[in-house]
This record gives sequence, C-alpha cells and structure tokens, in this order.
Amino acid sequence: MMPAPQDEEMTRKLLEALKTCYDPEIPFNIVDLGLIYGLDVDKYGNVKIRMTVTSPGCPVGPWLIDEVKNACLSVPGVKRVDVDLVFEPLWTPRRMSEEAHRILGI
Repeated sequence: MMPAPQDEEMTRKLLEALKTCYDPEIPFNIVDLGLIYGLDVDKYGNVKIRMTVTSPGCPVGPWLIDEVKNACLSVPGVKRVDVDLVFEPLWTPRRMSEEAHRILGI
C-alpha cells in the first residue's frame, strides 16, 4: 500500500513545531533561517526531514537534530521522525525568510 500524499494541515503543524527550534549560534528559529530543506509526512505519521546547519563544521548539529525530532514528535499523530543532515546546497543567509532578515538586520 502506497502512502497518501502528505497532509497540508499536518505539514503546517510540523512547521509550527519546528519554529520552536532555534539555532544557538544565530538566535532565530530554524524554519525562518532556511535550515529546513524538505519535509514529508505520510498518512501513517512518518516524517522525513532534510535539513542543514549554518556551516558544515557546526558543533551543534547532533543537538539540533534531537531538537527537531522532539519538536516533530510533539505533534499529535506523528509516530516516527527521520532527519537527514545535508550540506548540498550549502546554507547561506539568502535562504532566510524576509522576517529573519529584518529582525536580524541582515
């Protein structure tokens, strides 16, 4: 049985949960920083996230992955979360939301 296309409401809830995760080096949430490269969820509650950190040598990568998993697991209906930490494409401040640019003055 193939999973159904991802549910838009669940995706919205997951993104809101991910906005509670902050990069400790740049005090802003990881969604608006542009660190989330992909988010997929199936009808079984399995979540797959592709994300990056602000630099390949970032020492908080493992900690941030745990934060992301815990935030997603706090959303009702989520059963499993897999996170792929990727470095292609490399993160740049251009990936940040307009709000993050404005608030951080970048």
